[in-house]
Amino acid sequence: MAPTQESTAGLIDLRSDTVTRPTAAMRRAMAEAEVGDDVFREDPTVRRLEEAAAARTGKEAALFVPTGTMGNQIAVNVWTRPGQEVILEERSHIFNYEMGTMAVFSGVLPRPLRGDDGVLSVESVRKAIRPPVYYLTQTGLIALENTHNMAGGTIFPVSGAETICALARAQRIPVHLDGARLFNAAVALRRDPAELARPFDSVMFCLSKGLGAPVGSLICGPAGFIDEALRVRKRMGGGMRQAGVLAAAGLVALEENVERLAEDHQNALRLAEGISGIRGLSIQSARVQTNIVVFEVVGDGITAKEVVGLWKEEGVLALAIDETQVRAVTHYDVDRAGVERALAILAKLMHRSAARPS
Repeated sequence: MAPTQESTAGLIDLRSDTVTRPTAAMRRAMAEAEVGDDVFREDPTVRRLEEAAAARTGKEAALFVPTGTMGNQIAVNVWTRPGQEVILEERSHIFNYEMGTMAVFSGVLPRPLRGDDGVLSVESVRKAIRPPVYYLTQTGLIALENTHNMAGGTIFPVSGAETICALARAQRIPVHLDGARLFNAAVALRRDPAELARPFDSVMFCLSKGLGAPVGSLICGPAGFIDEALRVRKRMGGGMRQAGVLAAAGLVALEENVERLAEDHQNALRLAEGISGIRGLSIQSARVQTNIVVFEVVGDGITAKEVVGLWKEEGVLALAIDETQVRAVTHYDVDRAGVERALAILAKLMHRSAARPS
């Protein structure tokens, strides 16, 4: 276990689970990694990681990529043709936080739909699929997200995903899963990640979030899909050379850091429960399913950005989503003591804010 942010930097960093630093075991594995040129597909450690990722997701093959965004966009490019549409949830990462790459790189359009806590219904997807009329833009791909980042780490129900994938399969439309935090969902549901990935044609998951590796994601799917993904990765500048030093940390993440995600979920629930008792803040703690906590600032005369600024002055980092919402994410660099301290500071500053003359 890595030392906490609090003990090493004096900060409690709840901005994201991307801020985690490699564990001592990861650093040792990176230093000792056997490497080769991965553009020539000669790095043995990368190949071991790809084989492990394929096995964990129940897919034929996998490809190591530098980032989750690249992984998602490779999938979009492989599955679609220019001029097609991609059905996705309107708050999804692919739509909001990937720089419009599906349009710039693949020439496709997003067709965003509103989901319930980030979860699309099969009926909404059914209605959004374009009929096979020659003068209409055709649906090329459906993309779902599990867990859903901006919906507060919500889990896409297994039955709902299976129903949407069955609908898509009947119409020969591929479905990609942005599973950046797939392992969080699997741990929370106490299910094998391969079970959650099974109905999807392709899946991407990140090593560099709750799993704690410093760099990297995997895209997984049929062997033919991965063969084409390899070409697209190179086209996007993602061909890495002696990448085994990075893949070694990813192997440690898969071997040692999956089950401990439950601790992050417990800490997130404790954070949410504490926030629910602070005047001027609002959250439904029962809706916190994994490691992401989104709460609303409802106190008069103070915004989410001001709360985040005041929290930062006291040594706690978080992110303001907009004028009213704050996101805090638990991870292995913040332990229960750090969560309790963050709550105490937040309660103090909200009390101080309420006491200010209006």
